[in-house]
Amino acid sequence: MENYYRELVCFLNARLGNRQSAEDVVHDAYLRVLERSSETPIKQPRAFLYRTALNLVIDDHRRNVIRQTEPLDAVDHEEQLFSPSPQATMEHGQRLELMQRALAELPYLCRECFTLRKIDGLSHPQIAERLDISRSVVEKHIVNAMKHCRVRVRQWDIG
Repeated sequence: MENYYRELVCFLNARLGNRQSAEDVVHDAYLRVLERSSETPIKQPRAFLYRTALNLVIDDHRRNVIRQTEPLDAVDHEEQLFSPSPQATMEHGQRLELMQRALAELPYLCRECFTLRKIDGLSHPQIAERLDISRSVVEKHIVNAMKHCRVRVRQWDIG
């Protein structure tokens, strides 16, 4: 599925008009596909990945439309209703710790690419320039980091 990364970024960039947003959607799509709980193999991975990415774009657009039309007091009220419980907050903290442990296991460049993208918000070209590596290497490191973290967090969460 990694073979479709650039193709999908270009596809979404043409629709969104923003390469960084396109890359974010593709990363999220990859995560959704990697984290799916079904054991059934994906018969058409390219189509599945495209559909997942487009669904994410549609969901984001719907959220933005709702935010623009809702009065602020309704949003405040909604936030109060959906504020996380203490247990959910604790579970989130535990998952964050597991992610940090998983990231610590990665080689420096892999971890650095992931961190610069997901934490610092740098684009792939910016990361490539900063680390003096190619964009394709940046992309591979980010996807590998996501896979590794997903696998390790699942292992530790079950164990």
